[in-house]
Amino acid sequence: MTPDAADGPATKGRSRRNFAGARPVMDDVAKLAGVSKQTVSRVLNDHPAVRAETREAVRTAMRTLGYRPSRSARSLASGRTRMLGVISFDAARYGPASTLTAISTAAQEAGYLVSSIALDTADRDTVVQAADRLSAEGADGVIAIAPQVRVARALAEARLDTPLVVMDNDLGDGTPTVTSDARAGARKATRHLLSLGHPTVRHLAGPAGWSSADRRAQSWHDTLKAAGAQIHAPLFGDWSADSGYDLGRELAGDPAVTAVFASNDQMALGLLRALHEAGRRVPEDVSVVGYDDIPEAAHFLPPLTTVRTDFTDIGTIALRTLLDRMDAARHPADPSRPPAPAAPVPAPALTLVPVELKIRRSTAART
Repeated sequence: MTPDAADGPATKGRSRRNFAGARPVMDDVAKLAGVSKQTVSRVLNDHPAVRAETREAVRTAMRTLGYRPSRSARSLASGRTRMLGVISFDAARYGPASTLTAISTAAQEAGYLVSSIALDTADRDTVVQAADRLSAEGADGVIAIAPQVRVARALAEARLDTPLVVMDNDLGDGTPTVTSDARAGARKATRHLLSLGHPTVRHLAGPAGWSSADRRAQSWHDTLKAAGAQIHAPLFGDWSADSGYDLGRELAGDPAVTAVFASNDQMALGLLRALHEAGRRVPEDVSVVGYDDIPEAAHFLPPLTTVRTDFTDIGTIALRTLLDRMDAARHPADPSRPPAPAAPVPAPALTLVPVELKIRRSTAART
C-alpha cells in the first residue's frame, strides 16, 4: 500500500467549515480534501508517493479555501528554504545583468526566491564571505557568475556545503559549469573578416585574467595562425567604450589596419568613434566586429556586426542545471542497487551555449 493509499479525494457533497474571518490552515485543507495532514504536506513538497487524484483533490481544496502555505512552515517540513543564492561580479555590465535577470525569472517560475550578492572585488576573502553568508541564510543551491580566474580559485577554496553551479569558469573539480562558446564566437568573427579579403585582423581584447576575454583572444590568435595570417599583439581594454576609443585612436593611425575584432560591443563603439574622428570610414576603410550583441548594437553608425550571446538562455540553463543537481543531492542513487536499464545520461560538467554571428553593415569586402 502506498503512503497515501488510505487517503482519497473528497467525496461529493462533503461539507466544509465556514472560514469567514479566519485564515485556513493545513488541517482545514486535509478535512476538505478527505486526506491526512501528512498527505497535504507531501503534496506541498512534491513528494512522489502521492496518487494523481489525491494530489488534485488537495490542490482543489487549497484553491477553494484560498489556502496559502507558509514558506517558513514548508522549509521546516521539507528541510528546504526554497531560496537560491547568486554571487555575481561586475553586475552593472550588460552580460552579467542580463544573466542575473534570466536566473531570477526562471527561479521564480520554479517556485524559488533568489538572494543575490553583487561583489565589487574578486579577492578570496570577499568571495568566501559571500559564500558563507548564503550558506548561513540556508540557500538550497548557489549559482556563481565567476568571470575571472581568481574568482574560480576562491570558489574552489570556499568549499560550499550546498549544490553549486558556476558560470564562465571551470573549478576543475567536476562542479557543473555553464558558459557561452567564446572560442567559437571569436573564430566566427575572425573567419568572417578574413573571408572578406582582409589580410589580417587586429584585436581589441578584454582585460587579462577574465576567462571570456582570454578564450576569445586565444581563439582569434589560433584562427589567424591556421590561416597563415600575420598576428599582431592584442590591445587590452577594460570592456568600456572609453578604452575602445583610446585604443582605437592607436589603430586608426595605422593605414595598414583594415579589420578589427573587439571583445565586446562597448569597446567596438569607442573604436567606431576613433575611426570616424580619424577620417577612416567603416566599413569602406576598416571593418569592425564586436561581441555580445547588446540591444543598441543594431543602432550604431553603422549597425554593428557582432557575435550574439543569448544571456537569457545561459541564465535559464544554469538555473535548470542547479535544480537538477539539487534534486540529485536530495535523492542520491543507492549504490547497492544495479543501475536501471534506461538510466539517464548525467549532465556534462561543462555546458557550452552556442553563439551566433549577426552580420550587419560594419563589415564589408576589402576594396
